[in-house]
Amino acid sequence: MHRTDISSLGEFKLIERLTDKIIYTDKTILKGVGDDSAVITNSFCMLVTTDMLTEGIHFDLTYVPLKHLGYKAVAVNVSDICAMNALPKFITVSIGISNRFSVEAIEELYEGIHAACQKYNVSLIGGDTCSSKSGLVINITCIGEQLQEKIVYRKGANVGDLLCVTGDLGAAYLGLQLLEREKQVYLEDPNMQPNLLHAPYLLQRQLKPEARIDVITQFANNEILPTSMIDVSDGLSSEILHLSKHSNVGFNLLEDRIPIHDECKQQAFEFGIDATLCAMSGGEDYELLFTIPAAEYNKIMLAGDISVIGQAVTMAEGNHLITKSGNKHPLSALGWNAFSGTDNL
Repeated sequence: MHRTDISSLGEFKLIERLTDKIIYTDKTILKGVGDDSAVITNSFCMLVTTDMLTEGIHFDLTYVPLKHLGYKAVAVNVSDICAMNALPKFITVSIGISNRFSVEAIEELYEGIHAACQKYNVSLIGGDTCSSKSGLVINITCIGEQLQEKIVYRKGANVGDLLCVTGDLGAAYLGLQLLEREKQVYLEDPNMQPNLLHAPYLLQRQLKPEARIDVITQFANNEILPTSMIDVSDGLSSEILHLSKHSNVGFNLLEDRIPIHDECKQQAFEFGIDATLCAMSGGEDYELLFTIPAAEYNKIMLAGDISVIGQAVTMAEGNHLITKSGNKHPLSALGWNAFSGTDNL
């Protein structure tokens, strides 16, 4: 592949090359890329979130394709907007680039970003580029919208509410462990081919996770308004404790109700890891954890792809895991530590 040095273009020509194909169809955008600020007009409440991904901490380019990385960077921000029961509308993208990256490499990154924008019906309206001496840095800001009365916060759960989660948990963590294992095999013997064909679901969950924007649509269609909500980025146990703290309630979590994919169970068995522990503390699933009044149970069952995994109790009762054998254990957060750059599983 032909390599074009970024220095041969400069910042402004690089930005033009990365954004020249953007066409805005959203009528609320008065001005997008190309000026000192984007200009948008809206009558909804605006929700703003931002997330930074740094090479060597949040991703390893040994096994993460740049296109997948661009897609994931958008998806994790969209997930935060969904966690507030809102829909994403706009993103800005800022990147720090070291001189080892070519123009073509950054274009590949942006292919993933544009693919995610198309998937989630989001418009890229601005950003920044700069030089980096420590590898690749990506920072995305996502702006969403929702009516004020339909925004859902981490606070709001009541005693007796059902604890629910979308999709399944633990697969992203096991996908990461599988990639790390094959990386070590490659480093020891570059002639060895990675053994990854048996776990496509685990790899997809780690490399190309999806934000559950479909669930927000289901909520609207079925007239469901959660009492509290958060996305599962740092592990189920950690997120339950966040809801507990903000809502001033405790939770009883039922181990046998935690949704775990069969491929996840099989890989956990091969690694000698408990699959429940992966779901509890692995993180990066980007599913939605939320509470609803018990009277709304039938609505949730109609929505599909949602599991009821527990119930809110008084704060005095605390947060516990009820095991399959009926034992009761206090919940603790053992997931991702943002400042040590490691998971504590």
